Amino acid sequence: MKNKTFMTNSVLLILAGIFSFAGCGKKEPAEEQPAASSPAAAPAAAAIDPATAATVSGTVKFEGVAPKPAKIDMSQDANCKGSNTAENLVVAGGDLANVFVYVKEGLGNRTFALPNDPVVLDQSGCKYHPHVLGVMAGQSVKIENSDPTTHNIHPTPKDNREWNESQAPQAPALEKSFAREEIMLPVKCNQHPWMRMFINVTKSPFYAVTGSDGKFEIKGLPPGEYTLAFVHEKLGEQDQKVTLSAKESKTLNLSFKP
Repeated sequence: MKNKTFMTNSVLLILAGIFSFAGCGKKEPAEEQPAASSPAAAPAAAAIDPATAATVSGTVKFEGVAPKPAKIDMSQDANCKGSNTAENLVVAGGDLANVFVYVKEGLGNRTFALPNDPVVLDQSGCKYHPHVLGVMAGQSVKIENSDPTTHNIHPTPKDNREWNESQAPQAPALEKSFAREEIMLPVKCNQHPWMRMFINVTKSPFYAVTGSDGKFEIKGLPPGEYTLAFVHEKLGEQDQKVTLSAKESKTLNLSFKP
């Protein structure tokens, strides 16, 4: 009798434990969480009003006596004719050519439509024309060969895709583009080792290259504060800040030292 009583009590204790466990395991309804709010989109930059657009221009000088341009030996290819002097430092009367000038800072989150027309890079006299070129990221570069000899166009970028393509005399133009901003991107010709030029890829259309007179001009800028970068393949980079008011035309001159 005592054994039956013991077994009965044991069963009751086990059942009680099971129900107790079931009660403890019952999940409480989860507290409703407020929906996460989406991050606010950055406000679009205001369109540039042509009526208030400003201009910055100036002259880039070279201080001191410029070294004579190095002579280039083109004798390896009888088809190469023309000026045989290097273009890595072109100075005339103290004016410095081939300086790339662009708006480095100050445009904020503005984006710009690509120009419909490509920029043209020609090969003539076994030299690149122009020696320094500006183009917007994504804009087409039309590469022509006006020489009676084959060239190998070979950009060697850091931030864009490298490529190397041959172009026979009078062959159809090559159409290329560069996806990312990159300043002083070198281009060479594997057939003619003296051939060298620089492509500058920017995010905006606000850039210029100094001519033989050292002059540059950048038009159509909205009023604001900007940092302009002046970049030369041999002499490096200098930055200058400028503040432009509505419709203002400001002169910004600069000089490089050897």
